[in-house]
Amino acid sequence: MAGLVPAIHVLQNFRTAGGYVYILTNRPNGILYVGVTNDRVRRVFEHRSGFVDGFTKRYGLKRLVYFERFDDIRDDIQREHNIKHWPRAWKVRTILAANPDWDDPYPTFTQ
Repeated sequence: MAGLVPAIHVLQNFRTAGGYVYILTNRPNGILYVGVTNDRVRRVFEHRSGFVDGFTKRYGLKRLVYFERFDDIRDDIQREHNIKHWPRAWKVRTILAANPDWDDPYPTFTQ
């Protein structure tokens, strides 16, 4: 592995814990927010409770309508970045494919 910085080489073989990419909205076809977390229940609870000032609190985005699970948080972060740069129509189609009624599965996670 000549030419590699040792610290970078170590990180290339290091796997990190996974997480979730998720999309929140305020209503079907409403405002969309894309985020990433390693603890989906905690993070959605934070959004729903308004603990953190910002975009989701300002626009009342409390409805979880989409999420994906990844084994490596780096994959989550890359997927979040990609989705954030998609046109809105692509995001809506992705939600509709997985959740045509825009149902919020969050209550089932906390039972």
